[in-house]
Amino acid sequence: MSLDLRIPMGLLFTIVGALMTVYGLVTFGSNIYQRSAGMNINLIWGLVMLVFGIIMYTLGRRADKRPKPAPVEGTTRPLGHGHGH
Repeated sequence: MSLDLRIPMGLLFTIVGALMTVYGLVTFGSNIYQRSAGMNINLIWGLVMLVFGIIMYTLGRRADKRPKPAPVEGTTRPLGHGHGH
């Protein structure tokens, strides 16, 4: 069993990004963003993390669905991996 790290990483970034995005939307127009030149940092970085998480999760799931290479005849090794030098 092999776990592609993009799947849990994508889920983590998606969840945290969604939380930050919602918080940024709820606090939109609030005074708490005066120190950041009026930019809603939570909304901006929440969206960035959300998009990154979705991309990582999607890439990880697509890699899981790819067919495994056929083993070389007479061995259990997949074709093209390792040269035996």
